[in-house]
Amino acid sequence: MNAKYAVVIASVITLSLGASAGLRASELDDRIQAAANNSYAFRTYLKDDDIKVESKDGTVTLTGTVSGLSHRLLAEDTVAALPGVKEVRNDLQIKPPETSGMVDGVISARVKFALLFHRSVSATTQVNVKDGVVTLTGPASSQAEKDLATEYTREVEGVKDVDNQMTVVPASSAQPTLSGQIDDASITAQVKVDLLLNRSTSVLRTDVTTENGVVTLRGTARNQAEIDLVTKLVEDINGVKDVKNEMKVED
Repeated sequence: MNAKYAVVIASVITLSLGASAGLRASELDDRIQAAANNSYAFRTYLKDDDIKVESKDGTVTLTGTVSGLSHRLLAEDTVAALPGVKEVRNDLQIKPPETSGMVDGVISARVKFALLFHRSVSATTQVNVKDGVVTLTGPASSQAEKDLATEYTREVEGVKDVDNQMTVVPASSAQPTLSGQIDDASITAQVKVDLLLNRSTSVLRTDVTTENGVVTLRGTARNQAEIDLVTKLVEDINGVKDVKNEMKVED
């Protein structure tokens, strides 16, 4: 084989390898975009938002508009937890709340998310906020469920008081909570946002990973009571099968 022919062959091989790598990268980006749009979080909690997902070499850019900061964070955390994602650029814009009180609108969005994430409270609970006072209405399958809705709502940052007017009805008549198979990325995102919304856990440094519905928590807390609270909150998140809490009490 002469030198000229060898150079030509080498060039062809290089171009072929480059094209193959480019194809694989493109396929990965397509999978990332599809996984984001088909995730439980996007199909359930973010279905009314206008979100466009674009991936290039594993770097994902989110554009469009969402109804609140919680939605913006949930979209970012969901995508960040997907396999193959290297970085997330969150350019999502937040629409002004459709309410006369901007602060009340923000609180309302936080409460709705905090309740939606938990399987032990009804997904049909109605939330109304006036001057920081939250009124809850709708069905509850038991007094325990009603009390838990009050507890979760009271812990949301910005809530001043809770007026729970939910009606306790037989379990067979109550509206079902959200169910079904939930992907790991959506579970991770739910956990992160829920801990951020809760005033008792928002300051904690917590790392969250999920594999086959089992959530592992790492990080630090000020005392054992905070660690126990995190476990309690996460155990009730939609899709969570088990919780491994490896958080430590800070020195």
